[in-house]
Amino acid sequence: MNAKQTAFVAMMSALGLLLSAISLNVAPWLSSVGQGGAALDLSHIATFIAAIFGGPIVGAIVGFLSGIYAGYYFGYVLGTLGLLSVIGVPFGKALTGLTAGFLYKKLKIGNNPRSSTLTIPVVLGSYIPESLYTIAYFLYIVQYFYGYAMTFMIPIVIPKAWIEITIMSLLMGALAGNTGFKEFIFRFLYTQKMKKSEHLANGS
Repeated sequence: MNAKQTAFVAMMSALGLLLSAISLNVAPWLSSVGQGGAALDLSHIATFIAAIFGGPIVGAIVGFLSGIYAGYYFGYVLGTLGLLSVIGVPFGKALTGLTAGFLYKKLKIGNNPRSSTLTIPVVLGSYIPESLYTIAYFLYIVQYFYGYAMTFMIPIVIPKAWIEITIMSLLMGALAGNTGFKEFIFRFLYTQKMKKSEHLANGS
């Protein structure tokens, strides 16, 4: 990555951490459920912006860094999984960033005149790997490290997450179709002036 792309990653990661900290502390859904809980987490807004305009690697990095506060929050504040949560939660978010960037690039959504509409299913589909990982996390990974599964968390966390992603998909669809927002991102990201269609087609 060049200096501008590195700065973009830093900016998006900071945005993701800020959104995560605000939303988790302002809108907890369940303050305590056994050894965990659920709360609104909007950090993926930054993940999707990074993935769509920066590509899969940038999306994965921002997803991971943006998820660190959520990992801490669910590991030490709302739950008791500690370091496993600090590492495990960001890893799941990195999967979403990687998948979103890959799909957007592979399907050449940005080069399509219907990019705004097509962004919505891409964002929704990009959460599937993290959703499956989250289920495995509560069923198997937690059990491996702590000796018990947290099956009760699945019907709490998964529906909540899909509601969040659905809302974010509509937001990202609007941003992907906003010419002013795209031009701002391109001016920030790229040192040399290139055609917008090339940026979008390459997904980087």
